[in-house]
Amino acid sequence: MILRKNPAIMNSMQKVIYLSDARTPLQVPAAPDGSQALEHPFLDTRGRPLRDLRISVTDRCNFRCTYCMPREAFGPDHPFLPHASLLSFEEILRLASIFVAQGVRKIRLTGGEPLLRKSVETLVGMLAGLRTPEGAPLDLTLTTNGSLLARKAQALKDAGLSRITVSLDALEPELFTRLSDSKTSIDEVLRGIDTAARVGLAPVKINVVVRRGINHHQILPIARRFRGTGHIVRFIEYMDVGNTNGWQSDEVVPGAEVLSTIGSVFPLEPLPGAYPGEVAERWRYVDGAGEIGVITSISQAFCSDCNRARLSPEGQLYLCLFAERGHDLRQLVRSNATDAQIASAIGAIWSGRRDAYSEQRGAGQERPRIEMSYIGG
Repeated sequence: MILRKNPAIMNSMQKVIYLSDARTPLQVPAAPDGSQALEHPFLDTRGRPLRDLRISVTDRCNFRCTYCMPREAFGPDHPFLPHASLLSFEEILRLASIFVAQGVRKIRLTGGEPLLRKSVETLVGMLAGLRTPEGAPLDLTLTTNGSLLARKAQALKDAGLSRITVSLDALEPELFTRLSDSKTSIDEVLRGIDTAARVGLAPVKINVVVRRGINHHQILPIARRFRGTGHIVRFIEYMDVGNTNGWQSDEVVPGAEVLSTIGSVFPLEPLPGAYPGEVAERWRYVDGAGEIGVITSISQAFCSDCNRARLSPEGQLYLCLFAERGHDLRQLVRSNATDAQIASAIGAIWSGRRDAYSEQRGAGQERPRIEMSYIGG
């Protein structure tokens, strides 16, 4: 199989959104009266609460997946963030604690590749100590390409990580190598998945971005490989994230087609959602061999109950995966702003949120978008 290189990738190399072009300065707000915690959660203009915070800890990755960080745009001269620009672990913890006090109940660490951030398990341990105002622990998760997982799984579990998600787009060794554009073998990733399950980071969720003509023939092999293991495979429609991946709508495999492909061999039945704002539609094998999910941002947008915000490695807050601009929280953290003032600023940002890109796709809404490798998926 030959991977198609879209000329749009080369044409978009100058369209990578750099941080100086994508931030909105914030004024330090007046400190609100009373407790930092709210009796009612932040609600945006569509009544959506803020419940899920995704924290990107690095913009670097050791893969060059063509739908995320194509080498043509992210080559050896790409200006990645210097370490001094990144939020420190202490700054991340401070912001996370403020978000939790305002209603966040789930934190996911992302990247780039988060396991490239030195001593990331230390950050996991710091975040694992957070509690909601009711005293409950957070749902603390991490998404990885799996290349370093076998080495890091035990330390992550010991630090307090709840669960882990692994991105895996092919089982065929040669195809996996081409899609990841890396020196990592599929065996290393599978070993990482097995190790994570063995140390108790289970069930492991496995994310598969499906592209027609590229890896759609891997749907059944991947489903078959993880049936009966307790792991949950989630098939994701190929999305137009960022500006550098040369996205084409004819490469999208709708979730309904994925379900039909698997269901024709292994009958499926629907499961109810596990929580409000869940992005994956859940299905289980009728024979009891486990469950799968489909994430349908293209064919069936789920903007209406999206409750996620994203924090970039150097402290920009983004309100949508397809956002154009972020809001600079780092300048508040590194000023004399109090926790209450930062909470007030976050509340003002969220209350004005009206993002619904997936509902508006193709309706004259084309504009630059931040890269997924910078704010996580």
